[in-house]
Parts: sequence; C-alpha cells; structure tokens
Amino acid sequence: MTIKALPDNVILRTFDFYLGKDDPDEIDDDPTYDEWHKLIHVCHRWRCIVFALPRRLNLKLYCTRQRSVNSKTLDIWPELPIVVVAQHMDSKEDVTNLITALRQHNRVCKIYYRNWGFQDSLLEEFAAMDEPFPALTSLVLSACQQPNAPVLRDSFLGGSAPRLRSIHVDGIQYPSIGNLLSSTTNLVHLFLWDITHSGYISPETIVLCLSMSPRLESLSLGFEYPRSPAHRASRHPPPLTRVVFPNLTFLLFHGDVEYLEDILSQIETPMLNISTFRFFDQLLFDTPLLGHFIRHTEIFMTTHTALVEFSSCFVEVTLWGQGEMPDDDMETRELSVSCKPLDRQLSALPQVLNSFLSSLSTLETLEIKVSRKDWQGEIGVIQWREFFHPFTAVTRVSLKDKASIRLVAPALRELARERATEVLPALQNLSLTTSGWSPPGPLKDAVEQFIATRQLYGQPVTLHYQDPKV
Repeated sequence: MTIKALPDNVILRTFDFYLGKDDPDEIDDDPTYDEWHKLIHVCHRWRCIVFALPRRLNLKLYCTRQRSVNSKTLDIWPELPIVVVAQHMDSKEDVTNLITALRQHNRVCKIYYRNWGFQDSLLEEFAAMDEPFPALTSLVLSACQQPNAPVLRDSFLGGSAPRLRSIHVDGIQYPSIGNLLSSTTNLVHLFLWDITHSGYISPETIVLCLSMSPRLESLSLGFEYPRSPAHRASRHPPPLTRVVFPNLTFLLFHGDVEYLEDILSQIETPMLNISTFRFFDQLLFDTPLLGHFIRHTEIFMTTHTALVEFSSCFVEVTLWGQGEMPDDDMETRELSVSCKPLDRQLSALPQVLNSFLSSLSTLETLEIKVSRKDWQGEIGVIQWREFFHPFTAVTRVSLKDKASIRLVAPALRELARERATEVLPALQNLSLTTSGWSPPGPLKDAVEQFIATRQLYGQPVTLHYQDPKV
C-alpha cells in the first residue's frame, strides 16, 4: 500500500498522534507543538483532509516572538484558533509581532505571557486593549519583579470572556477582576498571586463572583503584604448561608489569617483534598472559622500524622491520613506561619492549631523536623508547653533528625520535671531517628529522665531508636 492510498481515518489518527492531548486549561510552549505541520506537506490530499476538519483535530496556530505574524502569514492558514506565547522578549520587533497576533482577538484562544525581572511594552499595550476575546479559554499573565507593571483596567478583555476556563495572574494588579469573573460560568482554575494593596480584592467579591462558577476545581490566592488598616476595618460579619463549591479539590492561600477566615466563613468544599494555608505573622491568631471549616471537611478529619518543620523563615505543619505519604502531592494539607525567631514559631503555630487540632481524634503521630541552622541554646519550657498543648490525642512523637533531638530532648526533660502530665497525655512511644548518629551523654540523659518520670507518674513511654540507613 502506498502512502497515497491510506484511508482518511488512518490519516486523521496519524495527526492525532502528532498533536497529542490538548489541555484546554494549559498552554504547551514546547518547541514540538508544530510537528504536525510536516504532515500537511506530505501531499495535497493530506492537507485537504486535515484542513477540512480543523475542529475535530483541535488544530491551533502558535504565535511566538520567533515567528513573524502579519496579515500575509495569517492568510496562508485557515482561520485556526491562535495561541499567543510571549516569553523572553528582547526587542521592539518581538513586541510588535505579538501585538499583531493579539489583535486577532476573535481568534485568540490562549495567552501565555511570562516576563520576569525586566520591563517590556507588550504587557502595557495588551493591558490597554478593550476588545472582547470571545474565544479565550486560558489566560496566563506573569510579571514577577517587573517594575511598573500596569494595573489591568475594568475594560481589559472588554470586561468579558465567557469561555475562560483558566486564569493565572501573577505580579500584576487587577482590582476589578470581579467583573471578568462574573462574565464566565466555565472557570475551572483561578490563580491570583502577589496581590498588593493597589490590587486588593475583598473576600466577599471573590466568593460572590466564583459562586457563578460551579465547575471550579482549584483556587489560589496570594498576597504580597498584610492587609492595610483600611481593608481590615472593612470586614463583614459571616453570612448566614454558605456557597457550596462541589468540584473544588485544590485550595492555596497566602495572606492574613482574617482574610482566609472571611473566605472560609462563606464556602463549603466537600471534595477538597489538597490545601495549603500560609499566614503572615501577627501578635494573636484567632481562627474559629478555620476550625469550623476543618471540622466540616472530611479529608482533614481522617488525619493520622502531623509533621512540624521549623525552618529559618517559617514554621509549617503538614497533615496526612493513614496510608498516605508526606510527599504525596495528591493528598496534602499544610498550614504555615511566616516568622523567623524560633520561640515565636513555637508560640504562633499552636495558636493556629488550637481551634481544631483537639477535634482530630484520628491524629496519632507527631513528627518534628528542624531544617534551620541558626538556632542557639534552649527554648523556655513555657514555649514548649504551648507548642505541645494542642496535640492531646498523639500517641507517638518522632524526632526526625539530629537537630530536632538536640532541640526537643531537653524540653521533654523539663516538662517532665514540672509534672506537666497534661502535655501529651496520650503519649506511648518516643522515636529518635539517629541516621548513624549517637546522641551525646547529656541528650541521652535528658531522654531517659523523661521516660523515667513518665513511668513514675503512671504514663509509661517506650523509647525507640530508628536508623533509616539500616
């Protein structure tokens, strides 16, 4: 059989193979995206078959800074949907080229702009466009550390993009994005990051606009600074009813705890299985609504293990269930506080955990890891009592490295001396991960004194040494 005799369906399957699987919410900027062009040059018949069914094959025309785009080059092709990929622009010609593509606003289906650390005029010219983009499904605008990035206006994208499924705005302020969100009911992914005071969006606006997006699967909100006093003063009491997001599985937040509280007071997420909450430091953390949210989210209530990690800039707790792994991205629940002093980390984290940790009856294991190298000396027993206080159901404490043993062992001895049996009241096992390292005499004595004192007061604890290399 000659190549000319191949039936139409075989030709179409060949094109499918070259095209791969197109994700409507992602932009493939791989240099092989145009491999299918070779096939349309095999013969006139192949070209006719393919261009007769562009929608079935989901063909797209990629416009990049390397590819000249003008009316003549566009006329060569059928009116295929256009994907604009704008990266690493270093000349006026690059900008002009891509603006020409963007002016085909009725055909542009995806926009990928990523320019970090230096200024160009493309974003400014694009931000000034007020034409609607009715075919747009995916929008990525990332300008981290770019000085004087323009603020997106109400008229951006004509204020309406009904087919948008994915929005990623990073380092660019868009205070009126609520208007755009209100125009689409197809949104699946929303990522808004490095929001400054000039781009502030209220929790009420976010929830109200997203309430019209029942397909929403992932929501990410990240603020560059804590809320201003004016924004704090504009807080509203919790609503009487909540909005249910039936498909939301991923929730990422970085900002003030009160802002997250305001969000959580308005939503229910029955399918949530991945969540990360990162908070700015503040004197007091009052989190009753976070506690309510977690107690009414099934994935949290099956927590078996908590890993607390102390680092140089933040303290973080990762929660996972029986049979899950701590590095399993499919099942992750994290909470962290951005603060540097170790004693402050010991004080801040339990304030966040107090509203819900005692409700996690399945939480049995507490693991502690210290990745910071700057701590010196011992921390007062009061801070350690505050830290351990919420872990009332824990039956096993595991010190995961040499640094955590050096830090925690003296504290356990002091807690036992104070007859602080209300701390870790359910503890039955203490595990030390030594990795071929033998604790020196003072640390070993501290651990043994803790074990002996717990035995004396009728709360025996079994000591285990673990070496992962064995």
